[in-house]
Amino acid sequence: MKPVLRLLLTPLVLAGIGIAVVAWAHHGATGAEAGVLASANLTRRIREHMGLCAVSTALAVAAAVPAGVAATRPRLRRLGSALLFLASVGQSVPTIAVLALAFSVTGIGFRTAVIGLFAYSLLPVLRNTVAGLAGVDPAIVEAARGMGMSPAQVLLRVELPLAWPVMVAGIRTAAVVNVGTAALATFVGAGGLGALITTGLDNQRDRILYAGAALTALLALTVDWGLAVLAHLTTPNRRP
Repeated sequence: MKPVLRLLLTPLVLAGIGIAVVAWAHHGATGAEAGVLASANLTRRIREHMGLCAVSTALAVAAAVPAGVAATRPRLRRLGSALLFLASVGQSVPTIAVLALAFSVTGIGFRTAVIGLFAYSLLPVLRNTVAGLAGVDPAIVEAARGMGMSPAQVLLRVELPLAWPVMVAGIRTAAVVNVGTAALATFVGAGGLGALITTGLDNQRDRILYAGAALTALLALTVDWGLAVLAHLTTPNRRP
């Protein structure tokens, strides 16, 4: 299947699966289970989950991309290893431990979850930014300088566009990982689809558990599709 056709068909498939999951969740649900699986509650949980992922991923991009650019500048190359090490520490520590540490400082709620997810998503963005910029052909950079471009112009008009496919792959990885990891945000009172999963586990309600897990997976696939479209539209060679 051609990449463009795949990008066009993916949202239709995901929408169909999502409708089927919600219909299955509603069918046969009674009492308290019906209240948890009500459309209004599912919408609220999805919105909470998306908010956590969007804010934490945006903060990671805002921090990691400039750091990656700085790490590839000739005078600051020594920073590269140190920055990658610090980002690796954030991802190697279990997410629940990061959330616990953040909880001890900021308390319960949205902000605590964002801090944990931010620390967990730094590495893919930083690593791919460094790799993308390091992979730019030096001859092209020298040619741009020979044309009289300033260092800022070379970075913005040559290096970043050429490195963008690798950079956006890191952003996609961070965003998708955040969707799954955000399910743990319920343990610090930040809500999200993880609340459905824990409710299903605590009360031995398989319908709630499966609905929460399925919607989390569908949300991850939707985010990946959205960023694939962004990559396709913004990459010079028009490849997703």
